[in-house]
Amino acid sequence: LEEAAFQLQQIFRIDISIALNILGIESMRAGHCRVAFTCFKLAADRGYSKAQFNVGLCYEHGRGTKKDLEKAGFYYCQAASSHHPMAQYRYARHLLQHGPGSFWDRHHKAVALLEQAAGAGITEAQAYLGVFYMRGLQPQEKRGLKYLLQAANSGDAQSRYHVGVCYEQGLGVQRDVAEALRHYRQSAAAGNGQAQHRLQA
Repeated sequence: LEEAAFQLQQIFRIDISIALNILGIESMRAGHCRVAFTCFKLAADRGYSKAQFNVGLCYEHGRGTKKDLEKAGFYYCQAASSHHPMAQYRYARHLLQHGPGSFWDRHHKAVALLEQAAGAGITEAQAYLGVFYMRGLQPQEKRGLKYLLQAANSGDAQSRYHVGVCYEQGLGVQRDVAEALRHYRQSAAAGNGQAQHRLQA
């Protein structure tokens, strides 16, 4: 009976958190940012990862509350620890740009989070890793190209442009101008200005 009561409490707790998060989303859409932030915060403090991510967004962009990058990082970290893929991406970026501790510790933790987010299909993480591996202190061109292709195949025009550059310059792949042009054309068709300029050149 105690176990059943505990399970009911957990379900009730989760249901309230889901309801608060939905109410927050609807309030944000209606332009009631302070109400939205309050709803997100209540759900986040109950341990609901989607709401923790939303609180992080509010703090990062100053919506419904004062902008605070440290608090944004805290809530992204909370959501990331519950395997929220977009929070993993945001927290990784936070670590690389604002995080405490030594550079190498932040770097390793951020890369691990980006890899998890990219593996979960987050296009932004795939694109970020692609450029990161191409331009890092120790470039890993084949690995970078792999992530750029994933992001490009998810519809990211900027990553498609970068894939074109890889084929044009032979980065992580054998040089192939025809293949580079194909990627530039696809990127340009999706509205990428750099690809349009490259085609004209």
